[in-house]
Amino acid sequence: MNWKREAIDKLKNYEAHREALENIPKEIKRLESAYAGIRSATTDGTPVSGGGNTREDSMLSNIVHRDELKRRLREARLWVAQVDKALAALEDDERQVLDKFFIHRIKGAVEDLCERLGVERATVYRRRDSALRRFTIALYGVTETE
Repeated sequence: MNWKREAIDKLKNYEAHREALENIPKEIKRLESAYAGIRSATTDGTPVSGGGNTREDSMLSNIVHRDELKRRLREARLWVAQVDKALAALEDDERQVLDKFFIHRIKGAVEDLCERLGVERATVYRRRDSALRRFTIALYGVTETE
């Protein structure tokens, strides 16, 4: 397994996962509100040939959807916590370099880092590689295939 590639993917997807931590609870609340609006199924009706009741189907679908979102929220929390902990193991300059290269990829990142850190381009790339190596070790305990 290419652990550095995995670490880069984590960094590139970090902001999306942080957004999910905000959006998933909102969607769960929306579904809870929608569930309250679904009228409960009547029990005195004659069963429809071929199957279920659309209200029951809507209720079940809503419940399943909320359960899946709750599971995904737990996973996203664990995922973000794992990346946060690995980032916390780095120095400020290392985090800044990884942020510019992978998390908030912007044009001119190298030039910006050269100016902020007061170093040449080659040094920025060396710091990127070093920071990525430390991040990968903090995240997975390894950097290369064993």
